[in-house]
Amino acid sequence: MPINTTIMNSATGQVIQKMKFERMPKPWASFTLETGEQVTAERIDIGKPAPGKFAAPIDIWVTLKAK
Repeated sequence: MPINTTIMNSATGQVIQKMKFERMPKPWASFTLETGEQVTAERIDIGKPAPGKFAAPIDIWVTLKAK
């Protein structure tokens, strides 16, 4: 079952993109965004599922490199 996550910018708190993983990512995991930029997870937040739902919301916080 794929894990649906939201990639968040830790500097601004804005959503960068939605992403699916086959397994739960580790806090030090590196992955490539849709823009082609490679980032490393800094923090992973797992929320509580909505009432009557099974899937919990998962946020992965990353810092983008300055251009």
